[in-house]
Amino acid sequence: MDYVNPFIGTSNFGATNPGAIAPRGMVSVSPFNVAGSQNAPMEKDSRWLSNPYVYENSFLTGFSHVNLSGVGCPDLGVILTMPTTGELETDYQKYGSTYAFEIAKPGYYSTTLEKYKLKVETTASTRVGVSNYAFPEGQANILINLGLGLTNEEGGMLKIVSPTEIEGMRNVGSFCYYKPDESYPVYFVARFSEPADDFGIWKTPRTYDGLEGQWMGYNGKKRFYKQYRKEVIGDSIGSYFTYHFKKPTQVEVKIGISYVSIANARENLEKETKDLSLIDIYRRTSEQWNNLLSKIEVEGGTEDDKTIFYTALYHTLIHPNTLNDINGEYPTMAKRETAKTDGTRFTVFSFWDTYRNLHALMSLVYPKQQSDMVKSMLHIYDESGWLPKWELNATETTTMVGDPAGIVLADTYLRGIKDFDVQKAYEAMRKSAVQLEDNPLRPGIKDYIQKGYLTTKTTQSGSVSTTQEYNISDFAIAQLAQALGKTADYKLFSRRAVTYRNLFDKEFNLLRPKNHDGTWYTPFNPDKGANFEKNLGFIEGNSWQYTFMVAHDILWLMKSMGGQNSFVKKLDEVFEKNQFDMANEPDIAYPYLYNFTNGFEWKTQDRVSDLIQKYFTNKPDGLPGNDDTGTMSAWLIYSMMGLYPVLPAKPLYTITTPVFDKITLHLDDTYYKNKNLIIEKKGEGHIESIFIGNTTQKTWFVSHDELVNSGRLLINLKKVR
Repeated sequence: MDYVNPFIGTSNFGATNPGAIAPRGMVSVSPFNVAGSQNAPMEKDSRWLSNPYVYENSFLTGFSHVNLSGVGCPDLGVILTMPTTGELETDYQKYGSTYAFEIAKPGYYSTTLEKYKLKVETTASTRVGVSNYAFPEGQANILINLGLGLTNEEGGMLKIVSPTEIEGMRNVGSFCYYKPDESYPVYFVARFSEPADDFGIWKTPRTYDGLEGQWMGYNGKKRFYKQYRKEVIGDSIGSYFTYHFKKPTQVEVKIGISYVSIANARENLEKETKDLSLIDIYRRTSEQWNNLLSKIEVEGGTEDDKTIFYTALYHTLIHPNTLNDINGEYPTMAKRETAKTDGTRFTVFSFWDTYRNLHALMSLVYPKQQSDMVKSMLHIYDESGWLPKWELNATETTTMVGDPAGIVLADTYLRGIKDFDVQKAYEAMRKSAVQLEDNPLRPGIKDYIQKGYLTTKTTQSGSVSTTQEYNISDFAIAQLAQALGKTADYKLFSRRAVTYRNLFDKEFNLLRPKNHDGTWYTPFNPDKGANFEKNLGFIEGNSWQYTFMVAHDILWLMKSMGGQNSFVKKLDEVFEKNQFDMANEPDIAYPYLYNFTNGFEWKTQDRVSDLIQKYFTNKPDGLPGNDDTGTMSAWLIYSMMGLYPVLPAKPLYTITTPVFDKITLHLDDTYYKNKNLIIEKKGEGHIESIFIGNTTQKTWFVSHDELVNSGRLLINLKKVR
């Protein structure tokens, strides 16, 4: 745990934050420094900004209690607390402060607000955020601002229960600006260790422009409800607790969160933290983090190597995170009715990103968590009739393209995590692949089945890349069908898994969009689409960044490009012409594709090593871009261990040079027969030989079962003279 640096990814649009959070926590207490003109240009309302904290910003306006880590769209970032001193001020542009002396580690964050000479410490349990404010002598104020946040939804409620307790609700939602009609409430209860001398609620109503407004002396003006004990509802509301301390005093604030009810938020607060101090809670959360991070132990490498490795592991343990309350209750998908689970109901499934590596990593290192994630996916299917695509707090955001959930289901089962209803999983996967009408997971499915691909008429954006995503999903169905003895389906979906071949254009040796009549889309510029430029053929990328995203059919692609040498030359061009995008998912497996050749495997080792050194550092900008709920971090973890799951839904790893001399994975003996898997590197240079157990490995690939059952991977290196 000492090697985790939560500031990594807080710059360069990594979209992480250094806030205190428990593993897979519902709550995180993050410094909020993206509001106010003082923070321009990285200010939340002046640009597309999806994180509550940016390392370079200097003006802090509070501490938000529900946040997302490593996502590309603004949402949540609400329920902000802010300690101040002196005369009461409720305008965040005026009460905000510069800050210094930041400390962040797993489960803990602290800073000093320079304007008030006031130290803030925070920690969190799974469902409760805890803050300690060290006030000097004199007037002190604790504000809860419900009008401020990252979400663009409005509306909230506050009710002061007593001089030590407030309850309320904040509306959030519309992730990526989709589905505003599915916004939803997050409930909270805040409890203070010291009773306030004075308290109240403020509200800034909208301004009336009509004739009526001329008669309203209070039109658009902020109102204060002093000593008020009933609910106050509005868009821009907040509460204040004021104290008059005769000596320096510390006030502890605990905020319990629930997506079900205020009563559940209060129960979460009481059962998780009632009699515990901040230091008690931090010690418990710190122990949880240390236990999880210690599942992998590394030896060798530099101190920075260890820090970027364990920080990446830390980032993969934030999302998916817990949705259910301590009593098991959670809101169901679609209708948001209250249901109950005996385990953990997970949320934040960014599958377009995470199917590529994160869930395979969870199956290897944290299989019980992965099993519960799969069960959560199947509960979502039961509740809504469909598997999730990009699920957030029991809403389907429908962000990104493809039908990725089935890939995760198949991959998990084929890696030996089988304690879930695989027949239901298969039914759910198949449904999205065959239902022609009203299919939210596969828009354009009729053209996909009839033609084998989506056309420039089927969709106005991403016809080629969406076809590829459907292919990979069909490949996953085929692999699971084979394992379950469904021979006809195996053949059917194996054929469907390679229909991208219709879009391979030998003129460019790249994939190219086709029109509805089967002609090539013209004019075609394979470079168009980089840097998130919109184009007809590709989503968040161009032809270079998608053509090789067919690892399940790479030998056909190699042959079609003119053989191995032509394939390698074309793959080299991706890197040498600056078409490779380390910050986006479609091409992140590209460095490993040289392992499919005979004689060019050393290029994988060089490419991976170069990418680690270039893009991953022990600095705030130490991620190549958006962490995508841990996907970039998962790439790094695997790459530093010398393995990569290059074929989603095929339980194989391909091998490269580890960064560390020795890596020990402590396996879960509920799922694996061996207690440990040891990866060792000996020598320097390029890989000369590989041993699985005591057996020489003749290929650059090893199955998941063979690897974990052998207990040992030895990689011998040798310098080439």
